Amino acid sequence: MNGDQELQVIVQQGKEPNPTVQEERNQTGVTHSNTYKRCLRVAVYTFFVISGQSVATILGRIYYDNGGNSKWLATVVQLVGFPVLLPYYLLSIKTHTTTTHIDGKAASLKNRVMVYVVLGVLVGADCYLYSIGLLYLPVSTYSLICASQLAFNAFFSYFLNSQKLTPIILNSLLLLTISSTLLAFNNEDSNSQKVTKAQYVTSFLCTIGASAGFGLVLSLQQLAFRKVLKRQTFTEVMDMIIYMSLVASCVSLVGLFASSEWETLSNEMENYKLGKVSYVMNLVWTAITWQVFNIGGTGLIFELSSLFSNAISVLGLPVVPIMAVIIFHDKMNGLKVISMILAIWGFMSYVYQHYLDDKSSKKSVGIPTVESSVSPEAEGPNGQKIETSAS
Repeated sequence: MNGDQELQVIVQQGKEPNPTVQEERNQTGVTHSNTYKRCLRVAVYTFFVISGQSVATILGRIYYDNGGNSKWLATVVQLVGFPVLLPYYLLSIKTHTTTTHIDGKAASLKNRVMVYVVLGVLVGADCYLYSIGLLYLPVSTYSLICASQLAFNAFFSYFLNSQKLTPIILNSLLLLTISSTLLAFNNEDSNSQKVTKAQYVTSFLCTIGASAGFGLVLSLQQLAFRKVLKRQTFTEVMDMIIYMSLVASCVSLVGLFASSEWETLSNEMENYKLGKVSYVMNLVWTAITWQVFNIGGTGLIFELSSLFSNAISVLGLPVVPIMAVIIFHDKMNGLKVISMILAIWGFMSYVYQHYLDDKSSKKSVGIPTVESSVSPEAEGPNGQKIETSAS
C-alpha cells in the first residue's frame, strides 16, 4: 500500500503543475501578448508618420507645379484638417493611460490659453515658412534640408529643457548641419519654372528657418508640460495639439485674407493644369495626410517618447527624394547623395543615443532586461526542479 500511495503521489505531481510556476507562465504570456500589440501599434504609427509626411510633401509640390501659387493657402491646408483628430481622440482616450505628473498645481485657464496661443502662432508662422521653402526648392532638396529640425530640437532642448549633449548627439548635430549646409551650394531649377538665385536663397533660408521653428516648438511644448501644465497625459497632449492647431489655422486664415491671396483662388482653380476636381482633391488630401502624420506622431509620443517621434519623422528623409526622382524627375547629383548619406548617418546617431538613454532608464528603475528574464532552475520542497524561465 505504501508503494501504491507513493506512485499515486508521483502521478498527481506530474499532472498538477506548481501553482506558482503556472501563474508566472500566464503572466509571461500576457506580457508577450502586450509586447506584440505595442510593437504593432508602434509599426502602424511609424507608417502613419512616414507616409503622411511624404505624401503631403509630394502633394504640395504637385500643387505648385500645376499652377498653384498661394503660399497662404498651402499653409492653411497643413493645419485645417485637425478635426480629423477628434475621432482618434475619442477612440484612443481609454487605451492611452500613460501619465506623467509633475509636482505642483495644475495650470490655470489663463496660463493654459496663453500656451495654446503662443504655440499656435509659432506653428502658423512655421508652416508659412515651409510653404515658401517648397515654392522654389526642388522637393528632394527641400526634404533634405528639413532633416536639420533634429539638430535644432536638440539645440533648443539643451537651453530650455537641460537636455544633455552627449558625444553621440554632438556627432549627430554636426552631420545634420553639414548635410544642410552642402545643399546651399546646390542651385538647381524646379521642373516647372526657372528659379533665380535670389528665389533659391529665399526658399533655402525659409526652410532652414522653418526647421529651426519646428525644433523650437517641440522644445517649448516639452517646457510647457513641465513648467506650466504640470502634467503630461494623453488628454493634455491631445488638447494641446487640437487647440494649438485651431489657433494656427486662424492665423493662416487671417494671413490668407490679409494678403489678398484669396481673391486669386477662383482664377487659380480655373487655370489649374489638372482641372478643378484635381485642384480641390489635392487640397483635401493634403490636409488629410498632414493629420495622418499628426496621429502617428502623437501615438509615438505615448508609446515611446517625443524624441523618438521626431526622429521617426526624419526617417522619411530618403523616401521623399526617391519619390521626387520618380514623379518629378529631380536630379540626384553627387552633392545630394552625400547630403542624404550624412543626414541618415546623423539620424542613426540620434536614434542610437535614444536607445542608450532608454536602456539606461530601464536599468535605473529595475526593469529586467532580456538577459535577466531567465532565472536558474530552483528546487522545490521535495527536491524536484522548478523551471521559471519564459517558455
